[in-house]
Amino acid sequence: MAQTNIKQTESLEHIPASEHSRGFPPFDSQTFPSQLVWLALTFIALYLLMSRIALPRVGSILAERRRHIDTDLAEAQRIKGESDAAIANHEKALAQAREDAQTLANAAREKAAAAADARRKTVEAELHARIAEAENTIAASRSAAMKNVRDIASDAAAAIVERLTGLRATSEEVAEAVGRAFKG
Repeated sequence: MAQTNIKQTESLEHIPASEHSRGFPPFDSQTFPSQLVWLALTFIALYLLMSRIALPRVGSILAERRRHIDTDLAEAQRIKGESDAAIANHEKALAQAREDAQTLANAAREKAAAAADARRKTVEAELHARIAEAENTIAASRSAAMKNVRDIASDAAAAIVERLTGLRATSEEVAEAVGRAFKG
């Protein structure tokens, strides 16, 4: 390493002092023309390199991305259309199912109402039969009671007449008097 430092100092010793004081080379006014030539050549070479090789590649990449994005957007639009159609079909099926359920509910309600009406009519018929039977029983009981009342009234009338008058009335006379009393 010491030898490298010695060689560097030897190389610096050979540079004249006037060269050390000239300053930073790009700012040296004597090298401006050559720097401008090299700048122009480098700019032209870089421009040609960029315009002929790099920029077309970047442009093709951008065009490919644009085409890919457009394809993806078209695919997304197609899928969105399919999903909208599926949603519409689902809504239609749901509405149909609601309508079918409503129809079934109405039919079940009507069937239950008809069954209840039939049951009500059956119960009413049974009740009417029982009422008619009860009325017949009541009429028979009333008629039997009325006959008993007629007999009791006849017996009572005969007893009253006998007690009041001391004479015994015939059963035909008593029956006729009681019959007139019931009619009147």
